Amino acid sequence: MKQITRQNMINAFGGESQAHMRYLHFARIAEKQQYPNMARLWRAIAHAEYVHAGHHYKELADLNGGYVADSMAAFGPGDTRKNLKLSISGEAFEIDEMYPVYIETAKLQQEPGAQKSFEWSYATEKVHKQMFEQALSVIEKGSDIDLGPVQVCEVCGYTLEGGAPGVCPLCKAKREMFTEFT
Repeated sequence: MKQITRQNMINAFGGESQAHMRYLHFARIAEKQQYPNMARLWRAIAHAEYVHAGHHYKELADLNGGYVADSMAAFGPGDTRKNLKLSISGEAFEIDEMYPVYIETAKLQQEPGAQKSFEWSYATEKVHKQMFEQALSVIEKGSDIDLGPVQVCEVCGYTLEGGAPGVCPLCKAKREMFTEFT
């Protein structure tokens, strides 16, 4: 893998790993504040971030040693409302700045594995941002979100509310590859 794409992959792994842990932390806070559905949504999305990090990590299988990951991370956790704003901000960074550049660089450097990993994350982060924005509009009114089952594709991390589709709309994995969060 070419150096710039490799560093982007390392950075993306760091960012997705941090999002995974941050969302699990936010879920615990939401539970303490009596928002069990919001906590479940964060757990589901944390799992999707874990899947993304795993893809990025696998693309780096040829490396051997320690590397520094330069990743954007939202700090300053607070109540559920503030944590949703931090989540939206983090997803927006990935959508607006990070993944578009990483995808184009991987294309330019002819790194198809990295490009696919970045594209899957990019498409899913758009869904996450939308889910968080919808949740914030409810949480700001002091209510927990109304949330059905949340599905996460184990292949690409795609996330959706409702029943598992016959095939993933992003990677075309079969229904059996979805994990349900109820």
